[in-house]
Amino acid sequence: MGIDGFASPVWFALLLGVAAVFGAYFWVSRRRRRHVVRFANMAVLDRVAPKRPNRLRMVPPVLFLVAFVALTAALAGPMAEAKVPRNRATVMLVIDVSPSMDATDIQPSRIKAAQAAAKSFVENMTGGVNLGLVTYGGSATVDVSPTTARKPVADAIDNIQLQPATATGEAIAAALQSIQQFERGLGGPAGAPPAQIVLMSDGKQTAGRDEFAMAKECKDAKIPINTISYGTSDGVVVLQNQEVPVPVDDDSLHQLADISGGQFFKADTSDKLNQIYASLGQQIGYETQEADVSKPFVALGAVLAVLGAAGALVLSQRVP
Repeated sequence: MGIDGFASPVWFALLLGVAAVFGAYFWVSRRRRRHVVRFANMAVLDRVAPKRPNRLRMVPPVLFLVAFVALTAALAGPMAEAKVPRNRATVMLVIDVSPSMDATDIQPSRIKAAQAAAKSFVENMTGGVNLGLVTYGGSATVDVSPTTARKPVADAIDNIQLQPATATGEAIAAALQSIQQFERGLGGPAGAPPAQIVLMSDGKQTAGRDEFAMAKECKDAKIPINTISYGTSDGVVVLQNQEVPVPVDDDSLHQLADISGGQFFKADTSDKLNQIYASLGQQIGYETQEADVSKPFVALGAVLAVLGAAGALVLSQRVP
């Protein structure tokens, strides 16, 4: 993680004082050596002086110097972009429960795999996000209004029942209304958290109000719809003892996302669906912020200071 800047760079002025202190230290050390050489009896000095490499004596002050630099950098408040959990956000999870979701082109069936993936999405969502659930067939039902509690949403997903027809526009309208009601309870859109809809479906609308008109309303309300097209072109269900093809409809779901300002995803396996939900969970549950990253500098400075002190004690011992 790179450093983008410092919150209080004025603290780097301390380095001038640090440089002055260490410059004086090295000057005094050098001067002392010159005096020793000028006045000492070299024959005697060679016999009594400890055999200690001069370079080792430089290790403690160098460690202290680097420690001071690290601690000064910490005081300056290094900042970097970091992903942090959102404190506030609202998400309505919208799931198609029309008969086509009983197709087995995705094992064990579209709806069973969708339930498992949706529950994982709910259970792994960060705590600050308010989650709600809408299911729809020929009509839409707000099963759970936005809440930070995860169990009601997970339980509602477990209890999903298939319904005839596909009223996508009604589902979007129900999700939008639920979000707006929740926002009013928080003091209106100006003080409301960011909101979006995650809609998973496998087929075209067959009933209810115009889905694209509702997507435009979401766009106007600044509530994007992220759509997941779920299934394959080979899907088949048995209705009244007859096999009925139920190929997935990518085009309308792609259009819904485009109109509302959301993202379109295609999942033709349960693994891909899990990956999409995991990706959305990261996008929705976390945000990038400038964060203080001074702790590593503090730790480095502290460790180097301890090592410098230990080195100074060891090197200053005289062997009797």
